[in-house]
Amino acid sequence: MCIEINFKTTDKMKEQVSKKFQELYGEGAVLFTSPGRINLIGEHTDYNGGFVFPGAVDKGIVAAIRLNGTDRVRAYALDLGESSEFGLREEDKPAESWARYIFGVCREVQKRGGKIGGFDTVFAGDVPLGAGMSSSAALESTYAFALNACSAAGSTSLNWPRSVRPPSTTTVA
Repeated sequence: MCIEINFKTTDKMKEQVSKKFQELYGEGAVLFTSPGRINLIGEHTDYNGGFVFPGAVDKGIVAAIRLNGTDRVRAYALDLGESSEFGLREEDKPAESWARYIFGVCREVQKRGGKIGGFDTVFAGDVPLGAGMSSSAALESTYAFALNACSAAGSTSLNWPRSVRPPSTTTVA
């Protein structure tokens, strides 16, 4: 299931992401989106069980994803014009910092018994980086829901918020 939040640039980003995906990997991608957020209270307390009062914003992440039948992830960050390829084992951690967010989601799914394989993906976003609007959380959410929908991850979406500690707090560094 994909819950779509329509933020201002979604249509333009969807078009750009889809076009780049087709150029790099061909047809057959599914699009997923997640919004950025603001925290009125509770910055960095959510994953520690503290009180929070967040709200979605009109900026977010759009990702195209397609399983590729391998054990490798091929990712392209459209905004950065950078690509990364990595495996799904702990020792395959990618060098690119942005790719570690995707890798972290994959690892968290696997730690909880989810079965995921390799995939091809292109993503873009308009959440300002480092501005406290949770660009990394939007990226992680996009891939958590995408992997859950596209693979045999074996989790219901209702379990994700409580069961997955954000990979940015465990894997990215």
